[in-house]
Amino acid sequence: MKYLLAPLVAWTVAQAAKVILTSVRERGLNLRVLAHTGGMPSSHSAIVMGLTASVGKYSGVSSAAFAIALIFSFVVMYDAAGLRRAAGKQAEVLNRLVEDLMHMRGVEEQKLRELLGHTPVEVLVGAVFGLAVGLIL
Repeated sequence: MKYLLAPLVAWTVAQAAKVILTSVRERGLNLRVLAHTGGMPSSHSAIVMGLTASVGKYSGVSSAAFAIALIFSFVVMYDAAGLRRAAGKQAEVLNRLVEDLMHMRGVEEQKLRELLGHTPVEVLVGAVFGLAVGLIL
C-alpha cells in the first residue's frame, strides 16, 4: 500500500487541478475534462512519477524496482507528449481533408478526436506534481 499512496494522491491532485484550471478558463464547472485525454497537468505523468518517487523512497534509487519504474515513467511521458500528440495532429489534418470532401462531394464522416496527447509543459508539470507528492508522502 505504501507504494500506491503517492501515485494515487498525485493522480487525484492532477485531476483536481485539471478540473479547476479548465473551469476557471471556461468560467464554469467542467467535469468532462476528467474523461478526456490531454490537458494541464498530465495526470499520466503525475501517477507514474508518483510511483517512481515512491519506489525510490522505499526501495532506494539504486534498486532494480526504481530503475524499472523510472524507465516506465519515461515511456509513459514520451507517449503522452510525443506519440499521442502526433496522432492528434494527424487527426486534425484528416478532419480538414474530410471537411473539404464534405463540401465538394457531400461525403459524411464522423470527426476524429484531435486532442489526444499533452504538450511537453503539461507533461513536465504533471511529473513535478507526481515527484512532489511522492517525496512528501
